[in-house]
Amino acid sequence: MYVEAASKFMKAAAEAAKKSLDYNVPTGSAIVKNGEVIATGANGSAYHDSHPCERVLRHIPTGQGYELCEGCHPKNHSEAKAVADADARSVNTEGADLYLWGHWWCCEPCWSAMTAAGIKDVYLLSGSEQLFNKADPKNILTKA
Repeated sequence: MYVEAASKFMKAAAEAAKKSLDYNVPTGSAIVKNGEVIATGANGSAYHDSHPCERVLRHIPTGQGYELCEGCHPKNHSEAKAVADADARSVNTEGADLYLWGHWWCCEPCWSAMTAAGIKDVYLLSGSEQLFNKADPKNILTKA
């Protein structure tokens, strides 16, 4: 499902993305339940500060081989980090929604983490398939 940037929950996800440690594609997630943000997460880790990205070295395309690089591992994705934030604070995510800013899809490991956490729906920013796609000429990220 898609929502506009003016959505207060998409704004919360965008705010979470500002804490991203992946400066190439900052991504943020906000988990919402009963009309309130109950957890957030931003992608990335400090791993790439001192280690090269194995996926880049192997010329692996976007969306593939995350498990091959510690810095790109799905545990470092904003969706998984938002679920971990909720878990760390003992917040019940059953039936909650997740708002994702900075991407136009979720990888399989993130879907699995969200499903296990009871996340009901995922909301993406309207136009995200262009805005956050490096291959699209209308993207707002670093060009591919």
